[in-house]
Amino acid sequence: MFSGLMLNTWIAATAVAVIAGVTGFFAVLRGSTFAAHAIPNGAFAGAAGATLLGLNPFAGLAVFSVAGALGIAGLGRRARHDVATALTFVMMLGVGALFVSWSTEYAQEAYSLLFGEVYGVSQGEVLPILVLGVASVAAIIVMFRPLMLSSAMPEVAEARGVSSRRMELAFLLVMALATSMTVPVVGALLMFSLMIGPAAAARSLTARPMLAMTLSVVIALVTVWIGIAVSYQSNWPLGFFVGVMGAVFFLFGQAYAATRRRRGRTASSAGTASSAA
Repeated sequence: MFSGLMLNTWIAATAVAVIAGVTGFFAVLRGSTFAAHAIPNGAFAGAAGATLLGLNPFAGLAVFSVAGALGIAGLGRRARHDVATALTFVMMLGVGALFVSWSTEYAQEAYSLLFGEVYGVSQGEVLPILVLGVASVAAIIVMFRPLMLSSAMPEVAEARGVSSRRMELAFLLVMALATSMTVPVVGALLMFSLMIGPAAAARSLTARPMLAMTLSVVIALVTVWIGIAVSYQSNWPLGFFVGVMGAVFFLFGQAYAATRRRRGRTASSAGTASSAA
C-alpha cells in the first residue's frame, strides 16, 4: 500500500487535500461554493481539448480554469454572481461536450477527468501537482489578511481600501490554479466534495478563522487518507468514500453546532430565570 505507484498516490492525494482544505475554507466563507463547483467542471473541457490535440492535459486544465475564473469575475460585474457563475459553467461544459463528441475513443479519459485517477498518478505528475500546490498556498498566505477581511466584512474592507472585486478575482484565480492541480487526481466532480465538505464542517465546529482553516485541512486529509486505505482494501471506488465521508463530516458539524446553540439558549434561559428570582 505504501510502495511503487501507491507512494505517488499518497503524495499527490495529500497535496490535493491540503490545497482543497485551504481553498475550500475561503470558498465557504465567501459564499463561493457554486464557483468551486463550476471551475473544476469547466476545466474538464480544457483537459478534453488538450488531449484531443495531443497536448498535456495539465495545460488545458490551467487555461480553461483561468478562463473560467476570469469569466465569472467579468460577468459578475454586470450580473448577479450566481448567474455569472452559471453562465460561465454551462458555456465551458458545452465546449467540453463538443470536444468529447469529436472523439470516439475518449470514454476512459473523460471518466478519469470527471472522477479522478488517483491510483494512476505517475512520477512525472507528482512534481507539477506539488509545484501548483505550493504556489496556491503561497498565494493564499500572501493575500491572507485582505482576503479574510473582504470575506468576513466586505463593507469594512472597502472602507479600508481593499477592493472586493480585486479580491474576488484573485481568489478565483487561486481556485483555478488549485483546480489545475487536483482535477487529474480526484476528478472534476469529486473535487467539489473534497473542497466544500471539510470546510463547511470546520466552519460549523468553530468560528475562529485560523482554527477553522486548520480543521478544514485536517478533515480533508483524514477523508483522503481513510478513503485511499479503505478503497485499496475493498476495491470500491475512492470517489464513493470521499463523497460519503465529506457528507458525514458536514452532518456531524451541523449536529455539533445545533447542540452548542441549544445549550447556549438553555444556559441563557437559566441565567435569565435566576436573575428574575
